[in-house]
Amino acid sequence: MKGALLVAGTTSDAGKSVVVAGICRMLARKGVRVAPFKAQNMSNNSVVTLDGGEIGRAQALQAQACGLEPSVRFNPVLLKPGSDRRSQLVVRGKAVGTVGAADYFRHRQELRAVVAAELDSLRTEFDVVICEGAGSPAEINLRATDLANMGLAEAARLPVLVVGDIDRGGVLAHLFGTLAVLEPADQRLIAGFVINKFRGDVELLRPGLDRLTELTGRPTLGVVPFSEDLWIDAEDSLGTVADAPVGRPAAPAGTEWLTVAAIRLPRISNSTDVEALACEPGVAVRWVRDPSRLTDADLVVLPGSKSTVSDLEWLRRSGIAAALIERAAAGRPILGICGGYQMLGRRIVDTVESAAGTVDGLGLLDLDIEFAEPKVLRRTDGHGKAVTAEGIPLHGYEIHHGRVTRSGDPTWLTAAGEPEGSVRGAIWGTHLHGLMESDDFRRAWLDEVAQRAGRTGFVAAEATSVAAVRTAQLDLLADLMENHLDTNLLETLITAGAPEGMPTLRSDLVVPNLDSRR
Repeated sequence: MKGALLVAGTTSDAGKSVVVAGICRMLARKGVRVAPFKAQNMSNNSVVTLDGGEIGRAQALQAQACGLEPSVRFNPVLLKPGSDRRSQLVVRGKAVGTVGAADYFRHRQELRAVVAAELDSLRTEFDVVICEGAGSPAEINLRATDLANMGLAEAARLPVLVVGDIDRGGVLAHLFGTLAVLEPADQRLIAGFVINKFRGDVELLRPGLDRLTELTGRPTLGVVPFSEDLWIDAEDSLGTVADAPVGRPAAPAGTEWLTVAAIRLPRISNSTDVEALACEPGVAVRWVRDPSRLTDADLVVLPGSKSTVSDLEWLRRSGIAAALIERAAAGRPILGICGGYQMLGRRIVDTVESAAGTVDGLGLLDLDIEFAEPKVLRRTDGHGKAVTAEGIPLHGYEIHHGRVTRSGDPTWLTAAGEPEGSVRGAIWGTHLHGLMESDDFRRAWLDEVAQRAGRTGFVAAEATSVAAVRTAQLDLLADLMENHLDTNLLETLITAGAPEGMPTLRSDLVVPNLDSRR
């Protein structure tokens, strides 16, 4: 098998990422040398690659589905929103500046060359490349400068599958309309549809699918059912809904549950950090945005942020800052990760990310932070230093501008042979993302959290492996694709491209009001 395919979506969060991961895993299990590719991603969930850059978390998961290490080649352009109007631009894994919409358009020709070169290289090295679009190809206001959807499909002559999420309602109209608004040349590359998250009897949907094929001349390759067991690795902030549980918590190994409130910051980054906690039996994790939700939680997690100073101001406006201070005074557990760690300190000096200068932190850790260039990007190994986790191996990765310039608290960890993180009573902080994926370390630390929270009946399960859970999720995705897609047709599209002679929908679909002709 030799070829490529682009998976687009009717909307953001329609299921592009999971369909790509599932197809990649399915092909890899058949022995196909397959690689993922997303020309341009917009997400604050990122990971550090072996080659020292950062890419979107979804592409790292897709690489794992292929049996590959994450590489900047799989996501050459990454936009990390810091506000509603400005984003950090990351090219081939390195931050090159901050851009708004107009600035970004001026970069498009250069970025198009980067994208084309990386895709050509991957297609030479691998048998199959499964590409993921960005947002929706129906954003025709952006078509002239598009490099991730139909612009990429046109340049590389890729057949395109369009995925629609039936949970959102109106999926048949979404699929039809996505095709209909495209120019004829782009329409000819749309080779079929996939419906995602279906619940119920697919035969009830069959007449609609048949009619969609009659109207468009395109088949629906499959209807992928909703799976309660599929949850790990959210693509972006759309997956972190306030008051929503994270994962599917199993019954506790001991006699008590441990409850975790993860604060859903407006500019949250690397929200997937809490997923490792949610893998533990007896640990119930929930995203929260209201200070009242912190009252009953055994542990509060303050996660990373792409806009640390702005999100710190939001904590104060929302009342969550006051709730955290009250919680710390009572000796109740708090964990800060990266930007959340920085917010727990006494002072932040930021002339890089927000240009706010000197800002007071929450003062819960004796810590001073100063933002600087370049961004710290590294994977690291180390071990615990404090209490029950002392000497236990760990690993993680760092993505941050903020540097610790002074710390008066005991060190929590050692990373790459250097002191890392802080601990003061029941407050812990670290710059390490992915720390809780270190199974032995996580278990030991959760036992300490439980003791400090008074949950003496909680016991961390001995056999939990985050890596095994993630592998099982990928295999579940592959099973869903294999069992519910027309895999023969899928492989034909990958190798032969979009069929010739597919009909195009007319652009003059609107019929004039007959009354206006009188």
